[in-house]
Amino acid sequence: MKLLVFAHRLELGGTQTNAIELAAALRDRHGFDIVFHATPGPMEALLKEKGLSLVAAPDSRFHPSYSRMRTLRDIVRDEKPDLIHAWDWWQGLEAYLGAYLPLKVPLLISDMMMNLTRVLPKGVPTTFGFRGLQQEAIQKGWQKAWLLPPPVDVTGNAPGLPCEKTARAQLGLQPHCLALVTVSRLSHVMKSENIFHTIEAVRHIGGDVPIQFVIVGDGAARPEIERQANAANTALGRQAVILTGALADPRPAYAAADIVLGMGGSALRGMAFGKPVIVTGEKGFARPFCPQSAETFETTGFYGVGRDDGETYHLENMIRGLARDSLLRGAIGAFGQDYVNRNHALEELSGKLAKYCEEAATVSPGLPVADVTRSSFYYFRDRRFKTASRDRRADKDGQGKKSSARSISNGSTPDSTEFS
Repeated sequence: MKLLVFAHRLELGGTQTNAIELAAALRDRHGFDIVFHATPGPMEALLKEKGLSLVAAPDSRFHPSYSRMRTLRDIVRDEKPDLIHAWDWWQGLEAYLGAYLPLKVPLLISDMMMNLTRVLPKGVPTTFGFRGLQQEAIQKGWQKAWLLPPPVDVTGNAPGLPCEKTARAQLGLQPHCLALVTVSRLSHVMKSENIFHTIEAVRHIGGDVPIQFVIVGDGAARPEIERQANAANTALGRQAVILTGALADPRPAYAAADIVLGMGGSALRGMAFGKPVIVTGEKGFARPFCPQSAETFETTGFYGVGRDDGETYHLENMIRGLARDSLLRGAIGAFGQDYVNRNHALEELSGKLAKYCEEAATVSPGLPVADVTRSSFYYFRDRRFKTASRDRRADKDGQGKKSSARSISNGSTPDSTEFS
């Protein structure tokens, strides 16, 4: 099968990693001929490492983009793929309008959002990142709604890769300090809130608990995070919070961690390293991944929404409890590692995706008037939010503007809720 993988901008992120690693696995394990199409960015390094070549897509902040659809059509005419695999709703919508409808090319969409993206057509085979969203899609009328959890390369992400001692030195961690690590885009939307709460928690407990919080990542919210980090370091009289910037290979951060905080794919990669993980979300949500919470996260995704009351207090207690009990950290870390190996291994999920691709390629594109009308309704109704696919950089006053990807997802607020 010739597969055209249509991914987003190749900036550092979980979904981009998923798209690249699964494409390489489909080629290596299942004999697929891969054409990889995305906007260039720093994740090209991983693309080259996997031996995949890039057919560049134009960049755009707003979607659907006519220039991107036109380029996609040209590639489809040249490459003649059996199937397009589009990652996330903006590529899915552009592939639907630019190739599926006019050129009758079969399409598979992988939607990694945390809410059901109502603008997407129900007649196109679609994968979802966690069971609860897949079940909701089935209930709402998606004809082929399949489950594809975020994959983890459990061979390349495992204890001992790289050496923990070397990794700690690389990050500037003190030998006697407990390392609390998060690997995240520093965006105003969804990501930065839990980082602010964690810095505040470290400031409160850092006087009696020898702990350092390492923040790996970059983005529009970095100036505000740096200000809060500097204030916490001043209050504690030491470098309790460290910002490293983005790392093309974040494995040293996971290897160095004693506790990992994160959501989606970042949480899963921390678990693959055998680290205890506190899963974070919005409105102060924070909960350790453990035997008692595993079933909940299978249904809701590795993410949550709290009640925004007492969030710092609860997070402090979680960190303090794990910091003081090495046996508990070891037990939770071992449970998480076993869970990822059984449920999120790249090798197994690539086989599942191969079957999805084979079935999606047999779905004959038609002209579904009801689907087109419905998608158009949701798109134009929510277009007031401009449907940006990323955070805006800070404006003249230093106040960042939020991305509006969630506006299409749930028609409420202009936020983005990307799963990985």
